Amino acid sequence: MVKPTLKNNGAKNGRKRQVVVIGLGRFGSSVARSLYNLGHDVLAIDTDEDRVQSIMGQVTYPVTGNGTNETVLRELGIPDYDAAVVAVGTDLVASVMSCVLLKTMNLPYIVARAHDELHGNTLERIGVDKVIQAESEMGVRIGHALFNPNLQEYLQLAPNYGFSRLKVPKEWVDQTLKELGFSGPRGKQGLAVLAVKRAKDITLNPDNDERLRNGDILIMAGRDEQIESLTPS
Repeated sequence: MVKPTLKNNGAKNGRKRQVVVIGLGRFGSSVARSLYNLGHDVLAIDTDEDRVQSIMGQVTYPVTGNGTNETVLRELGIPDYDAAVVAVGTDLVASVMSCVLLKTMNLPYIVARAHDELHGNTLERIGVDKVIQAESEMGVRIGHALFNPNLQEYLQLAPNYGFSRLKVPKEWVDQTLKELGFSGPRGKQGLAVLAVKRAKDITLNPDNDERLRNGDILIMAGRDEQIESLTPS
C-alpha cells in the first residue's frame, strides 16, 4: 500500500492538521466530514468498500483497509499524524486493537467511541485521550428534551449542570430578558443567558432590555432542575 499524498485543504480555524478516522459508520462518517469541512486533512479508513465509496469527495483520502493491521497503518504514514478518531461501533476487539496500535505509534491525541461503560473503561486504561459514549450522551439529550419541545440541544458540563439551546417560547416573544426575570448575575432561578441567536447573528452577553423575537434562540447555562422548570405546563 502506498502512503497517500494528502492535498492541502486549507484549515479554516487555526493550522491544518492530519487526522485519521477509523470506522465509517454514521458516527465516524459524520466526524470525518466535519473535520474535512473545517479544513483539516482527513484519511478515512474502513473495511467496508461501500462505506468508503460513499464518502468519496467528502474527505481528503478514503481508504479501504483494516485499522487493526499495523502494517497497513504504518504504510499509510499514520505515525506522522496529529490525531486519530477510532469510531468502530460494536466490534470492541477491533476498537481496542486499533487504539493499542495507535498508542504504540505515539500519536499525540486519540479519541475513541465506546459502546458501553466497560468498553469506555478499557479504552481509558490503555491511554485513550478522550472517550465518547455516543449512545449515552444522546440518551441524556433526549431525556432533557422529551417534555420540552423548545429545548433543541443539551450539553452536560457536570453532573446535573449543563448548557441548553432553547427556542424562545411564543409566550416570551416581545418581552425583554429583564421582564422575564433573567437579568442580574444569577438570572431567573439561577439560570444565565449567555447568548441570543437571531437568524445568522449571535449576540454574546445580551442586553437585558433587548426584546425577544419569534425564532430567537437562547443559549443558557444552569442546573438541570432549573432548566426543567422552563418546561411548559
